[in-house]
Amino acid sequence: MDAAALFRTACQARQNQDIESAIGAIDDAQRLAPDDPQIAAVRALLYYESWRPSSDLFAHALALNPEDMQLRRNQALALVSEGERDAAEALLERELQRQPVWSEGHSTLSRIRLTAGDAANYDRSFADACARQDGSFSLHLAWFHQAALIKDWDKVRSILAKAELRYPGQSALRSARFYLAAESGDEAGAEAAYGDVANLADPGLDLCKVRYHLRKGHWGAAEECARRYIGTPVGAMFWPYLSLIWRVTDNALAHWLDGAPPYLSVIDLDVSSRQVSDLADVLRRLHILQAPYPEQSVRGGTQTDRPLFFHPDPAVQAIRRTIMNAVRGFVEALPPPDPRHPLLGANRSTMLLDGSWSVRLTGKGFHASHSHVNGWISSAFYVALPDQPGPPPSGHFALGTPPPELGLELPAYQTVEPRPGRLVLFPSTMWHSTIPFDAGERLTIAFDIKRP
Repeated sequence: MDAAALFRTACQARQNQDIESAIGAIDDAQRLAPDDPQIAAVRALLYYESWRPSSDLFAHALALNPEDMQLRRNQALALVSEGERDAAEALLERELQRQPVWSEGHSTLSRIRLTAGDAANYDRSFADACARQDGSFSLHLAWFHQAALIKDWDKVRSILAKAELRYPGQSALRSARFYLAAESGDEAGAEAAYGDVANLADPGLDLCKVRYHLRKGHWGAAEECARRYIGTPVGAMFWPYLSLIWRVTDNALAHWLDGAPPYLSVIDLDVSSRQVSDLADVLRRLHILQAPYPEQSVRGGTQTDRPLFFHPDPAVQAIRRTIMNAVRGFVEALPPPDPRHPLLGANRSTMLLDGSWSVRLTGKGFHASHSHVNGWISSAFYVALPDQPGPPPSGHFALGTPPPELGLELPAYQTVEPRPGRLVLFPSTMWHSTIPFDAGERLTIAFDIKRP
C-alpha cells in the first residue's frame, strides 16, 4: 500500500475504534511519507489518544502545519499528559501573546490551571487579553462562560459588566444577563431579564429558560420550551428535563421515557479480585491531575484526560472486552424499538464508544446530578471502594435525582450499592449522581455508548 492508502486505513480503523490497528497503519504511512502534513497531524493525535508520548509528534506536525491552532492546543495537552505542565502553559502563553483573541487557547490554558489546582488565577490570560484594545466581544463571552462553568458568580458579574461597558447594545448580552441571574439564584434579576429574551430562540438559551421555569414551578412553559427541540439534533439536551417535568406533574409519559421499572441494569461481572486489583493499580497511575475539570460532575476528586479504553495496558483492554459484552447483553434485552424514544428508537446494530474515563474520589467526594447529552447508554463500573464509606446510602449510585439547584422534591428512582466488579448501565438521558461518602478512595470507570 502507498502512504495515502495507509492513511485511509488508519482513519477507518480509528473510526471503528480499533486504535492499535490505526497506530500500525499510520506508522507505516509516516515511514513512506515522513513530511506529509496530514499524516503527521493524525499520527500525533492517535499517539495522544492512545496514551503514548506525543508532544514531539505534535511539534513535528506543527512544523508542517504552522497555522493549525488545534495542533498547538493538542501539543499543550500532550505536554501536560507527560508531566510538563509548565512547558504547556508557556507554550500557550507565547501563542496568546501572538494571537490574543484565540478564545480556545485561553479556555485550554484556564482548564490546565484549574485542573492543577490554581483556582485563584486560572483565567488571567483572559483578563489580560480582554483588558487590551484588541480584546473582542466574542473573547469576553468566552471568558464569561469559562467563569460560569465553575459558578464563580461574582467574577461572572464583573466580566459581564465590563462587556456591557465596552460593547453596549450587543444582543448576546441580553442572554448573558438572563443566564447569570437565573443560574446564580437572583430570582428578581431573572424575572426582570426574562422579558428581554422571551422571544429569542436559541438551544442554549432555551435550556436555561427550561431550568428557570422549573425553579418557578411553570411546568407548562417548561414543557412547551423543551418539546420544541425534540426530534432536532439538540433534542438530547432536553429529554432529561422532560423527565423531570413529567414526573413532577404525574404524567404517565415519565414512565414511557424512563421505564417502569426504570431502564437500569446492575451486573456483577465475572472478574477476579486480582483482575480488579491490577486494574486499580493501573488507574491510579493515570490520575495525574490535581482537581476536576470545571465542566464535569466530579466533586472532591479527579478524572482522567483521554479515552481510557484506548489505553494499551492489558488490564484496561481485558475489562473493556468484558464490559462491552455486558453492554451488548443490555441492548439485546431492551424492549422492542420505539422510533419516538431516545433509548429504544436508536439503531442497535452498532455500538461505539463516545468517551471513556476513570474517576477517583476521595474524602467526601461525590458526583453532582447530571446527564450525558451526547451518549445513548451510560455507565459506572466500580474498581475500588472505601473500607468505611459511612452508613447507607453513603457512596451509593442514585438514578433519577434532579439537580438540587432546581428545587424539585423528587426522590431517586433507585439507588445502587457499589461493589468492586459491579457494572451499572442506564440511558444517557437519565439524571444520575453519587451520594457522598465519609472517607477513603472510590475508583471507577465510566463510559458512554455513542448515540447511533
